[in-house]
Amino acid sequence: MSLQENNQLWQIGIGAALAQAVSTVAELGVPDLIERGSARPVAELAAETGCHEHSLYRCLRFLASRGIFEEQGQRSFALTPLAEALRTDAEGSFRAGARLFGFLFPGVGEFEHCLRTGKSGFTKAFGQPVFEYLAGHPEVAPMFDAAMMAIHGPETAAMLVAYDFSGIGTLADIGGGNGSLLTATLRKYPEMKGLLFDLGHVSGRAKANIKAAGLTGRCDVREGNFFESFPAGADAYLMRHIIHDWTDEQSIQILKNCRAVVPQHGRVLIVGPVVPAGNDPSPAKEEDIAMLIHPGGIERTEEEYRELFDAAGLELTGVTPTTSPVSVIEGRPV
Repeated sequence: MSLQENNQLWQIGIGAALAQAVSTVAELGVPDLIERGSARPVAELAAETGCHEHSLYRCLRFLASRGIFEEQGQRSFALTPLAEALRTDAEGSFRAGARLFGFLFPGVGEFEHCLRTGKSGFTKAFGQPVFEYLAGHPEVAPMFDAAMMAIHGPETAAMLVAYDFSGIGTLADIGGGNGSLLTATLRKYPEMKGLLFDLGHVSGRAKANIKAAGLTGRCDVREGNFFESFPAGADAYLMRHIIHDWTDEQSIQILKNCRAVVPQHGRVLIVGPVVPAGNDPSPAKEEDIAMLIHPGGIERTEEEYRELFDAAGLELTGVTPTTSPVSVIEGRPV
C-alpha cells in the first residue's frame, strides 16, 4: 500500500470524528457565541459552554483545518461560511441537521449489524425503530422536524421549479410532517387545495404551521396510518422521503393502499433520490446508506421504482430530475 492510499484511507477513517466534532459544536451552540465579522477567544467560548478550554481549542483547530471556523491571533476563532451555517439564526440553518447526526450516531456504530442482518442499526442501538422512538419521545420531535427542514428544505423550491403540478385540484401530502412542502405548493398554485395526512402525534404540529401560513381554509389535516389506509378525495398523492424508509414489501403495501383511492385520472408522486448506475459518487448512494442504518429502508434505481409500481397496480410514467438530489417519480393507475 502506497503512502497516498494510506493517507486517503486515514482521511476516510477520521471522517467519523469530523462528523462528531461538527455535531458537538452545533449542539453546544458555539457558532451562536461568535459574532459575525469578529473573533472570540477560546477561553470565553469554553467558559460559556462549560467545556475544557484546551480540548475545545483542539476541536476548533481541527474544524478550522476543514474550513469550519478560522483561527486568528491569540487562540481566537471567527466564523467561516460553513460555521455560520451552523448558527441558529442563519438563513436555512443547518444546526438542527448537525445535531441530528450526533443523535443518530449510535446507530452508525451498529453498521456491522446492518450488513449481517439487513436490519436497522438504529433499532439495535435504541431498542426500537426510529419512528416508534420519535413517537415516544416528543422532546426530540422539534429537533427532528428542524433537521428535516435543514437537510431537505431546499428540495422544495427545486421540485416546484422542475415539476408541473397544474391540473391538480387537491394534492394529498402523505406523511407530510410539519406541512412545509404542502404550504409551499399551495402558495405557488392558489387554485389548489391540500390534504395533509400523518400520524396523530405529527398532525398537531402541521395544523399549527398551516394555520400560521393562512391556509387553513384550503388545507385539511387528517390523522391516520398509511399502512392501514389512505384518505380519499385527492387528485394526486405525493410522498416525499416516505417510500425510502421501508422495505420493498412494506413499500408495495403503502402503494397498494394509495392505488385503492387514487382516481383513474390521478397521479402518484414519489419525491426522492433515484440511484444512478456506475461508480461515480452520488447523494442517492449516500442517503441509501443512511436508510440502511437508521429506518432500515432503501433508496432505489428507476427500474426498482418501476417494479414497485407494477406490483401495486401502477405504471411509472415519468422521472423528473430537479437541481437538488431528488427527482419526482410519477405513476398513474394501470
